[in-house]
Amino acid sequence: MSRMPVREAFRRLASDGLVVLRPNRGCVVAGLTVDELYEIFEIRSVLEGLAVRLAMPRIDEEEIEEFERLLDRMERAGQSGSSDWVVRHQEFHGRICALSRRPKLIHQISALHVVIEPYMRIWFDECDKPHSAREEHAAVIAALRSGDERHAEQVMQDHILGTAPMLAEFVSPSR
Repeated sequence: MSRMPVREAFRRLASDGLVVLRPNRGCVVAGLTVDELYEIFEIRSVLEGLAVRLAMPRIDEEEIEEFERLLDRMERAGQSGSSDWVVRHQEFHGRICALSRRPKLIHQISALHVVIEPYMRIWFDECDKPHSAREEHAAVIAALRSGDERHAEQVMQDHILGTAPMLAEFVSPSR
């Protein structure tokens, strides 16, 4: 493979914030500061809240049942100790976002998930988050079932913002 495709791949990774390019020295994997982690969760909360609000007209009982199936899969993955919990978690959030039918919004949310996924995977291996997450995601489903767009948006925002302090404490250098 020539150097050009590799350089372009590194440039793309750098534009996504996943690596830091160092001139004449290569690149290194980028880490997040605690402030950056909070910022990502703040942005996610607003964008995913918007996605929920936009998705609400398309959420019917069949979709609610699918969310419950996704939640059951997430729980099974968590109980088995499988790192598939993060994948199942992203499927749950991704399903809601897909129902917004806003490709650019979905792309932005997905890019934020990519940035925090490594931290989520490590955190999953070290903590009991998946067990408490069942109640949080069940609350999201209940809000979706309510049909109240603003309430569902707020529940999603609260859910996402509530995760930030726990993950920040985990990745904090003073740990």
